[in-house]
Amino acid sequence: MTDPTNDLASRLQGLWLPLITPFRDGELDEASLRRLVRYYAAGPVDGFILAATSGEGMSLRVDELERLVMVTRSELSGSGRRLPILLGLSGASTAKVLDALDETAAWPIDGYLIASPYYIRPSQRGLVQHFTALADHASWPIVLYNIPYRTGVSLTNETLLQLALHPNIAGMKDCGADRAQSIDFLSRRPPDFRVLTGEDALYHEALADGADGAILLSAHLETEAFASVQTIMKQGDRGGALACWKAISGLTRLLFAEPSPAPTKYWLKRSGLIDSAEVRLPMVEVSAELAALLDEEIERRRLPLLRQA
Repeated sequence: MTDPTNDLASRLQGLWLPLITPFRDGELDEASLRRLVRYYAAGPVDGFILAATSGEGMSLRVDELERLVMVTRSELSGSGRRLPILLGLSGASTAKVLDALDETAAWPIDGYLIASPYYIRPSQRGLVQHFTALADHASWPIVLYNIPYRTGVSLTNETLLQLALHPNIAGMKDCGADRAQSIDFLSRRPPDFRVLTGEDALYHEALADGADGAILLSAHLETEAFASVQTIMKQGDRGGALACWKAISGLTRLLFAEPSPAPTKYWLKRSGLIDSAEVRLPMVEVSAELAALLDEEIERRRLPLLRQA
């Protein structure tokens, strides 16, 4: 097993984009994917997450996952930026996730984002053994994904502190939606263990509490402004960071008004960045009511012309 964990941990900060997966006529839309990657690689993004929740990863076949990774890495290479890529994996069976780690070991990624087993609701002891088995086996470092409202089980801080000591676990995407728990963990985590919030609506407060950055679907829009919140806060201007945040915080509510990533795909289609707002069942495209609200917001913000992609 390689051990690039320290390198990933050093880069696991700032603004990461959980890239949507564009579809057209039921298939992966490679032209739109290339356009997306070129566009965001030219902006203030510090890394990409592929095939996680926002990327509808559970709807993708293995061959599609591989193509998603290969196209993204190819476009990043052409952009001149060696941005890191995390591949989203999930599953209720430890053995099946181990198989997925083997299938993807040679892919040009930098790590994995792995959620707790869904539906099974294992004990904390079971979670420790599950993630330890994965981390022992993985060719690339792992970032834990704590999102109990999707998986049905939360990683407690004691469990997280135990897992944080594993040399092949680099950090965590925190979607626990429990600020007190997050603050407690941030105060006790090992110094080289990174924490990125995944709760778009809690972005500003997570940074204020000491998170190292964020993985934000909403940053598909107003990317520069989302990045600026952290930049300004790091400069010590908390008032300026809050003002910047207030100007974009409404987007986080609008983009999650219906199941994600459908609202974001609608906006990106309207912007011309992707060719179709298509999602895969059981996801459905936005309702006419939400489409009207999105149209109003697009007009209000006077969506600028895209950079040449």
